Amino acid sequence: MNEKINEAIKTSYLSIAGNGLLAVGKFLAGFFGNSYALIADAIESTADVFSSFLVLVGLRYASKPADDNHPYGHGRVEPLITFAVVGFLIVSATVIAYESIENIRTPHEVPESYTLIVLAVIIAIKEIFYRFVSRKSDETNSSSLKADAWHHRSDAITSLTAFIGISIALIMGDGYESADDWAALVASGFILFNAYLILRPALGEIMDEHMYDDLIEDIRKSAYSVKGVLDTEKCFVRKTGMTFHVDLHVKVDGNMSVKEGHDIAHKVKDQMQEDIPEIADVLIHVEPV
Repeated sequence: MNEKINEAIKTSYLSIAGNGLLAVGKFLAGFFGNSYALIADAIESTADVFSSFLVLVGLRYASKPADDNHPYGHGRVEPLITFAVVGFLIVSATVIAYESIENIRTPHEVPESYTLIVLAVIIAIKEIFYRFVSRKSDETNSSSLKADAWHHRSDAITSLTAFIGISIALIMGDGYESADDWAALVASGFILFNAYLILRPALGEIMDEHMYDDLIEDIRKSAYSVKGVLDTEKCFVRKTGMTFHVDLHVKVDGNMSVKEGHDIAHKVKDQMQEDIPEIADVLIHVEPV
């Protein structure tokens, strides 16, 4: 599990560095290229730097072991960090939308054509970042990394809409100077929608919503593989950070001794943690048949 945490932390460092460099590049290209859509993109990337830093802090805190005050560990900080990341997205979208409307109402020059090249490169880089961070979030079961991945995807969408808007302004000419501002306004809507997509699973996680049918099936299969387990009943799973805590009812022969039932429960726990390393702890309740 420490390997997964370290992998997630390394990924966060990469996100911070990448977003910082892209934010500077976007702002310079937007400022000198007369494109507010690119400047809006830079604003979002700047917010991404802070959100990635929050993810990093959250991952480090979530990796702390359980203690007397936190018997289930510190993993629940992950969805809380995800909420903060969503907050950054909402603030970014609001700022972009406001500034876009202001620029639409203010006459300005057509963006420079070279901004399209800059945007094409940014779109490619951001999509690569999204796929990389998303894969790492799946490998580590990190909800905050998943939020960070969607930040990269929303950035790619923002850049794509800017590319379309600037293309329209350049092709259509006079009267279409604000096309890239309209593109930035549309992008703010995409960012808000992505914020919802990120928020929904994190909210389910912190509310202990039932979301792990496939995992529960694997848990039952693991329990059935232990000699003496006749059946399983209730199975509840809660996610804490990158790990899971399981409550499971197993049925055993009602004529066996308490010690025999206790030994089977321990074997079930050991087998489950061997089969599914993401399980941090298991509470087994023995039911007599």
